[in-house]
Amino acid sequence: MEPDVSVVIPCLDEAESIGHCVEEAFVALRRAGLQTEVIVVDNGSRDGSATLAAAAGARVVHEPRRGYGNAYLAGFAAAGGRYVVMVDGDGSYDLRDAARFCEELDAGADVVIGSRLRGTIHNGAMPWLHRRIGNPVLTAILNLFVGTNVSDAHCGLRAFRRGLLPRLRLCSTGMELASEHLVRSGRLGLDIRELPIDYHPRRGRSKLFWLRDGWRHLWLLLAHSPSWLLVLPMALLAAAALLALREVVLPAGALAATGCLLLVTLSLARYSAPEPVQREPQTLLEGDLRPEPEVPLGGGDVRL
Repeated sequence: MEPDVSVVIPCLDEAESIGHCVEEAFVALRRAGLQTEVIVVDNGSRDGSATLAAAAGARVVHEPRRGYGNAYLAGFAAAGGRYVVMVDGDGSYDLRDAARFCEELDAGADVVIGSRLRGTIHNGAMPWLHRRIGNPVLTAILNLFVGTNVSDAHCGLRAFRRGLLPRLRLCSTGMELASEHLVRSGRLGLDIRELPIDYHPRRGRSKLFWLRDGWRHLWLLLAHSPSWLLVLPMALLAAAALLALREVVLPAGALAATGCLLLVTLSLARYSAPEPVQREPQTLLEGDLRPEPEVPLGGGDVRL
């Protein structure tokens, strides 16, 4: 019998927590009456994480190519459930919330993402810099560029319909997969819902490199929004030219010409932004996973 839900957990040296995560996922989802499989994608662990995951009942998939995105892509390929639940294997998320996410999918949602910022962040779970600056800023940029309305774009607990994978065409290999998932969902006009969750201190050593990973998230957002990537720098240069002309007190005509250039540049940024595709009927979202013909990339769909 095919499972209702596939829980996909990327894993790199998470011996302290992976067994507990697998067991908690089985208990929570089976209690909700859902046939469940747990897929742990071992990303080159050296601490016996894969053995512990298998002992807890998970199906272990080995992905030698390092990277958060690589691990998830391997897990998605192995998943067989109608729904896919994504969760980190560090013990920071309460897997009892996964049943609520599946209920939202049953109610018609396409993507459900947790919000730590609207839920409860326990002491020591998230550094001040990430909570007050990094996460809110990158989330605001994503909402601005894509037109979504989420509060925590980098939450590691989320769920979606497996039948959407051929349309999402996810390909990021690192932490930026979390942003790509929401960018492509927003571009497709999918129903994205958010639920407040609890966030606990992780077990074991963090694998997050905030500067590198933050830059990769930002670059992906820019690469998927060419109007901002290409036209915004032109607007900034035009503004700088306007200020320079003002300093040297050139004639009003020159100032007016530079101002017009600035307005034209900003207008191009506004009207060249790709429009999200209208949402298709629900019956089409639950199709099978037969490969679709390749479609040339448009201006708003750049692969990294």
